[in-house]
Amino acid sequence: MKWLLCLVLAARCIVASQSCIADIVVTDDRGSVLRLSAPAVRIVALAPSITELVFAAGAGAQLAAVPRFSDYPAEAAALPQIGDASSIDAERVLSLQPDLVVAWKSGNRAADIARLERLGLKLVVIEPALLADVPRVLRMIGALAGTAAAAETAARAFDHGVQALASQSAGKTKVRVFYEIWHQPLMTINGHHMINDVIRLCGGENIFAGLPLLTPVVSLEDVIARKPQVVLGGGSAVSAEELSALWRAQSRLEGLRNLPALHVDPDAIQRQTPRVLNGARQVCAHLDSVRRKS
Repeated sequence: MKWLLCLVLAARCIVASQSCIADIVVTDDRGSVLRLSAPAVRIVALAPSITELVFAAGAGAQLAAVPRFSDYPAEAAALPQIGDASSIDAERVLSLQPDLVVAWKSGNRAADIARLERLGLKLVVIEPALLADVPRVLRMIGALAGTAAAAETAARAFDHGVQALASQSAGKTKVRVFYEIWHQPLMTINGHHMINDVIRLCGGENIFAGLPLLTPVVSLEDVIARKPQVVLGGGSAVSAEELSALWRAQSRLEGLRNLPALHVDPDAIQRQTPRVLNGARQVCAHLDSVRRKS
């Protein structure tokens, strides 16, 4: 009789398969619980970094729309657009009938996120702040999109890359770093930014790690007072030569004379995606060059 009961229950599951498949449940970076009855097949990304993460998690084919400036990978440029990260066209998103919207906690406006939820859309909100968050978010997206195997492969590759850089930098002399994300006004990052995590990984010390704002504006006097050994970055400089020229122009100031300024490709490090490993490799190489010259 038990065997017969199992057959009956199995038959019912085949007839009503949706009710027999376990829901997909995740807790996002707001602490909100999202429940999907099936993997998402129409996904809308609300930031270029999220577009990259969805592709990296193996779900690029399921993207229904992306924001402007989603330029990586190349396939993203052909997708419909729904505004930009700071101003989302909610009606456009709704018209696309997505079964999942992926938002960026600190990059999208809270009002946009709230409006999309009021419209009845399913949202997961992510905030990858540390290097360890990249594989975590990849796995989360993979679970929601039904691409867990591809996401796991990408997550493990990222973890291995981070571990390799950590091993190469272990025991090396600390280098005091000023990281520039914009030159006019002069902007940097504090200790809660993923780039700070990269600097630490490479054996560097961010001279503005203790500031309260994530991306504070600082003065040249502030930089001089903290005595950096190198300037890295250059979000507003299109080349290594341009960044170097911007800082050579400040060489009249005693504390900045002969201070090297080394370019890091912004796209490789300012988006919280697997490509941040490329930026990390550049940072580690730059810090090694400073050590060799000191």
